[in-house]
Amino acid sequence: MRFADAVVPVEWATETLAYAEFRGDRTETAPLTWAQQVMWRAAALDMSNRQHLFMNLRRTVPVSTRVRADLTTVTRALGTLVSRHGALRTRVRSIDGELRQETAAAGQLPLLVTEADTDGVEAAGALADRLGSVAFDHASEWPLRVGLVLVDGRVRQVVVVFSHATADAYAADVVLRDLRLILLRGGIATPPGPQSVEVARDQYGVDRHRSQRSVDYWIRQYERLPQQPMEPSCPELDPRLQRGVLVSSAIDRAARLIAARHRVSVSSVLLTGVTALAAGENGREICGLFNMAHNRFRTEYANAVANLGQIGFCVLDLADRPSFAELLPRVWQVSLDGYRHAYYEPAAMRGRFEELGYEYGTAFLPYYYFNDVRLPGGSGADETATVTRNDLRTAMGRSTFSWTRGLDRASWHLLTHVVDEPGGVGITLSVDTRFRPVDSVEPFLRNLEELLVEAAFRDVPWPWSPR
Repeated sequence: MRFADAVVPVEWATETLAYAEFRGDRTETAPLTWAQQVMWRAAALDMSNRQHLFMNLRRTVPVSTRVRADLTTVTRALGTLVSRHGALRTRVRSIDGELRQETAAAGQLPLLVTEADTDGVEAAGALADRLGSVAFDHASEWPLRVGLVLVDGRVRQVVVVFSHATADAYAADVVLRDLRLILLRGGIATPPGPQSVEVARDQYGVDRHRSQRSVDYWIRQYERLPQQPMEPSCPELDPRLQRGVLVSSAIDRAARLIAARHRVSVSSVLLTGVTALAAGENGREICGLFNMAHNRFRTEYANAVANLGQIGFCVLDLADRPSFAELLPRVWQVSLDGYRHAYYEPAAMRGRFEELGYEYGTAFLPYYYFNDVRLPGGSGADETATVTRNDLRTAMGRSTFSWTRGLDRASWHLLTHVVDEPGGVGITLSVDTRFRPVDSVEPFLRNLEELLVEAAFRDVPWPWSPR
């Protein structure tokens, strides 16, 4: 089977399929982007974390009633979409012992077709779970899977699952916006943004000076931190990092209220809450924060279809024991500095730390990692003007806690991930059990909820205790 041909996952062998044909300019190859390098290196070091690193991005697009939505038309639209975005026809293969990304000039995208009743919403959700629960074979599969839900012969829902190794959440948003336009208009006149192979070429060429600036910034910031290695204080569990999830509408609504009142982002509010609790527990006067950046500050990368997400780093000074309201703009400002310096060549960063005698693999262990992977924009700034303390207290009673799959290793002892959930957010807290007991996970998340609800209506003084 030639590389440009359709490759059908074995799980689809007996299913109803359609094929979207696509054609680009030419076959292109390039090294992995900086973000991809980090993912593959981390997966190679610890294969048990591969599922976490290569999480699939699941999206569902209802098809407008204004669209001619027969199977042939929608199939043609998807072919146009993949023809437009080279990243969607790019695979990662080993060439002469080196991992490289290769964009095919032509081929076919298999589409899984299913029938449903009513509006197809429930069937689309089930299909998204099914397509998203299987890991991608990056060497042979295209980096997206598509399912079509038909109701009475008309496509009502398009399910798209992206490989996170090729597209980040912002890239997925760009692609789905283009899909909606193509379904409505048949095509798009404006050229697409940079694709994954173009980003990689920039990074190995004109962007090296940007990497050097970021490396210099990280070193300056890191040298501000007290060099106090952590010593294990708890029995290590298997897996080493235990992970709990709190799904809460109260956190979502409280964070939006605080963000509107203090003119910061919701993400900054959540990062402030996590930092306040973690730093308040140990009385640190200065701490390191590591936040995931989308790296789309540059105009030309606003519509890039690639994985550009890299880890930012900043240092927060708490010596004056600020109140929660005073802490918010401080976290906002330093986190922006971290985002601005999150574009760098991973090997150059690691090499500079090691040149200075730091153990890169454990240097960041005492500090905190934060990753907000909610959809861009999230659910709007809705009812923040009218929400009451009682409303949030009632919502807290509906919050749910559960455990999820653990991790074998991480560069930090405390990690927080934020995702969208129906009507709220899901906060996942991962703790290294050598340094934090597993029974601290749920109380930490419950205290975060309590703290943000209180901070929505009053200023909470240091040590930011929610009670």
